[in-house]
Amino acid sequence: MNKIYLVLTRSTLASIFISCLIFVPCNAQVIPDKTLRQNTAIRLDKNTTIIEGGSQVGSNLFHSFLEFSVIKDSTAFFNNTNNIQNIIARVTGDSISNIDGLIRANGNANLFFINPNGIIFGQNARLNIGGTFVGSTASSINFANGFKFSAKNPQPKPLLTISVPIGLEFQGIPATIEVKGTGGATRFSEL
Repeated sequence: MNKIYLVLTRSTLASIFISCLIFVPCNAQVIPDKTLRQNTAIRLDKNTTIIEGGSQVGSNLFHSFLEFSVIKDSTAFFNNTNNIQNIIARVTGDSISNIDGLIRANGNANLFFINPNGIIFGQNARLNIGGTFVGSTASSINFANGFKFSAKNPQPKPLLTISVPIGLEFQGIPATIEVKGTGGATRFSEL
């Protein structure tokens, strides 16, 4: 009789655990990698992942992530101050970034985002960026003063730069960027 009781208990616990996995709402999968002097902080508010902190140098704000994906009906919000001109983000882990929700930032900041493993923009992907968005599978973002913000070989606690991004560098064959939605299609309304 004790064995039956244990089996029922394990079965009940497994059912509860699986129910929690099914019914707990998921947000963006945004995980900082803690390689910067001032690391990125993540805060959840319902379906919004609020991205704060990071390392600011002049008007550049650097973020470094182990993973960065945004699921349908969720938001990744770069909560930068309005004096930020460039948000520079990299993914150093091994996962592709699946973007099927909203990425947004404050003010007129440009967002430079690299993931050498690939980027997939799903049918529900949206951007609300006041400036320009540059998404790439490059291995690093290069700056005018020679500094490289590398996703493949991140330096521990790098000295960052106030210089402007001037280029992208690829190591080997670059991964793909895929757009699955119709957002890139031009639409004209009838007059």
